[in-house]
Amino acid sequence: MSALVIAEHDNQAVKAATLNTVAAAAACGGEVHVLVAGSGCAGAAQAAARIAGVSKVLCADAPQLADALAENLAAQIVALAPAYSHILAPATASGKNVMPRVAALLDVMQISDIIHVLAPDTFDRPIYAGNAIATVQSADKVKVITVRTTGFDPVAAEGGSAAVDSVEPAPDSGRSRLVGREQTKSERPELGGAKIVVSGGRGLGSKENFEAVMTPLADKLGAALGASRAAVDAGYAPNDWQVGQTGKIVAPQLYVAVGISGAIQHLAGMKDSKVIVAINKDEEAPIFGVADYGLVADLFTAVPEMVGAL
Repeated sequence: MSALVIAEHDNQAVKAATLNTVAAAAACGGEVHVLVAGSGCAGAAQAAARIAGVSKVLCADAPQLADALAENLAAQIVALAPAYSHILAPATASGKNVMPRVAALLDVMQISDIIHVLAPDTFDRPIYAGNAIATVQSADKVKVITVRTTGFDPVAAEGGSAAVDSVEPAPDSGRSRLVGREQTKSERPELGGAKIVVSGGRGLGSKENFEAVMTPLADKLGAALGASRAAVDAGYAPNDWQVGQTGKIVAPQLYVAVGISGAIQHLAGMKDSKVIVAINKDEEAPIFGVADYGLVADLFTAVPEMVGAL
């Protein structure tokens, strides 16, 4: 029984979510192999080989895999699937795009967003925005799984010495092509993997207030910036800052919620944070129900004072 982890990478380095997924794969039992599919991806394959607990890295290097198009990547995974009992990918935008295709091609059910491995065929996953946990048992020969990375501590990125084997690339499906990609570059930590996240909500009132209040606090803490859906919908912050059920799931060491009431959809995205600090003038705000530290105060006074103290 072996598990195959689909690595997320930039052809040079492996992204952090892969480390959490390797931890989930190890909990399934058996050997853990990692697939690095890309173009000019030898650097990423070597990085994957150094991950603790990985016994083999499969490197599929071809031009048609350069952009991780879901159709081509799914075909590559399906070609390797007969050798594995479990196929796992992070429950990121990429994983959610590729893995349903893999499950459909293999004619098995997908097991989505797992947070615990109870047995090789039994898993826990959140439902109803995390208000209930479903235990799912699968009789499929191959388990196709996406992993909620906040549910598993990452394995060490160094310490492994896995062999790197080249595999035959799957042919180009010809069904899609990348027209363009716009990437946001920031000196701040990536929201999904940041140790400290500072998020703002509707209470900030405007985009100008969001920038004036939240940016100095994030700068002082060396934090990633996040936002509630209400703040994103109002135009205070860009879409890729959204934290919650329909945004990004985060579990930093410290999460600071400013002017966020704590709707159930937002809590689903951050309630696994190690320490939660909430600042809100409404003492009845639901966010205080999950906060480790709560401050009932006007954010326009409290946050600048906090920045000054830092």
